[in-house]
Amino acid sequence: MDSTASTPHSAPAPEIQLHVSDEQSTALLTDTLNLLGQGLPNADGATGLHELERWETVLAASDRPGLAKIKQEVSLLRRMLSSEDTQSHEVAEVLASLGAEAAKVADESGNGYADPLHNLSKVLIKASNLLSR
Repeated sequence: MDSTASTPHSAPAPEIQLHVSDEQSTALLTDTLNLLGQGLPNADGATGLHELERWETVLAASDRPGLAKIKQEVSLLRRMLSSEDTQSHEVAEVLASLGAEAAKVADESGNGYADPLHNLSKVLIKASNLLSR
């Protein structure tokens, strides 16, 4: 092959913005509250990891301002739970941070999300407290 020939490039696939309806967001929030209302997911993490993946997808599709910290913390939590050497106090810190961020978003929310987000905030902080003991 001629070394001066141009390298063929395929056109990058365009990113398609996922649309998440209010009903889907509400269902995810309800599912998460139900899951956490039954206690922390098992140590195997399969259920919790699946829920975190759902949140990552929905958060990535959101154009709401002020979610950058939550996106970062959800991603970090998923990576931590996928790792075998993560300590419970590390998870507790991330859960506490997520709880605080959820409360901030709840304070700025409309569309019926304020109360469920405040509940999620409380549950995350409670879970954090349980893990830090």
